[in-house]
Amino acid sequence: MNYVTFKGLKLSALGYGAMRLPTKDGAIDTETADAIVKRAYDSGINYFDTAYGYHAGESERFIGKSLSRFPRDSWYLASKFPGYEKRNACRPAEIFEEQIQKCGVNYFDFYMLHNVCEYTLNNYFNEDFGVEKYLVEQKKAGRIKHLGFSVHARTDAFMQFLDRFGDDMEFCQIQLNALDWTLQDAKLKHEALTQRGIPIWVMEPVRGGQLASFSEEKEAKLKAARTDDSIAAWTFRWLQTLPNIGVILSGMTTMEQLEDNLKTFGESKPLNPEEVALYTGIVSGLAELLPCTGCRYCCPGCPKNLDIPKFLALYNDCHFTPSLVAKMVIDAMKPSQRPSACISCGKCTEICPQGINIPEVLKELVEIVAGIKGFVAPIGEDD
Repeated sequence: MNYVTFKGLKLSALGYGAMRLPTKDGAIDTETADAIVKRAYDSGINYFDTAYGYHAGESERFIGKSLSRFPRDSWYLASKFPGYEKRNACRPAEIFEEQIQKCGVNYFDFYMLHNVCEYTLNNYFNEDFGVEKYLVEQKKAGRIKHLGFSVHARTDAFMQFLDRFGDDMEFCQIQLNALDWTLQDAKLKHEALTQRGIPIWVMEPVRGGQLASFSEEKEAKLKAARTDDSIAAWTFRWLQTLPNIGVILSGMTTMEQLEDNLKTFGESKPLNPEEVALYTGIVSGLAELLPCTGCRYCCPGCPKNLDIPKFLALYNDCHFTPSLVAKMVIDAMKPSQRPSACISCGKCTEICPQGINIPEVLKELVEIVAGIKGFVAPIGEDD
């Protein structure tokens, strides 16, 4: 097992993510999950990540109990504060105590403000709630060893949070892979965090399994270039080319997935420049993206003052797979700022250098987002 050093700690480069535990009859399959956790621990994985909302609140309870058979100083437990819901954000002390009890621990080794994004920013900035202040106090008290945040925000909201609370954040967990390098602004986040000296934890490295398989033709090219690596291994090898990467989390639902990842993380074998070009070319071809260059020529003439390039970027994200991130970004906007406010005047299309039929794209984006299930923000009122 490869390890990374963080403030004197030796952390497994591969972390076990407990968001996709094996299930049976609608609940966690504790027997199978216990076996996977034990195999992971015995193989050198010492970083385990859970959260308040995973598996309807049962992930924390399970992972705490499963790890309790091993010496407490031999593993690191990470969890997250569910500030994405106002009903939780307003009572940080109560929620934190509940999590401590559910996990059966006296402290969290790593703890995060969960899902910082456009939709949750106000909850975390609300001084009456005092979430960040309370968690800093728990860190001073030794009940949180290392404080960080996980983020699904676009660049603007991400930078707002970083500017306000960045000095208190020791690490940041972002969705990072060769596809989201551009689709979800991961490149810009990586650069900003690296510049500030904040280590990066990686989530969704294979995008929920979507980067673990390609067409037979594309897989043949990858296998010819690296005969010993699985297709899923390529995303981890790509990550190994980047600086400032700490723990890479993987939600391993089966023993087979675990064994494959253990093989990959047995040694560091970053891609060479030719392999990077091969892999990124294959990944970028997964979705037919709109050719928006972000020139913003479409914006000055829009009678509704819509941020059209932002919507086109969200459409590209959704066009690959329905994106909860896109839903959260749009739900956080005032009604007059959302793509549904478009009046289809066509002025944007007339001036678009790429000839994109923007009103039609915005209509489709509205329909896509309406069908995405997940967090629902209250409809805001215009000023």
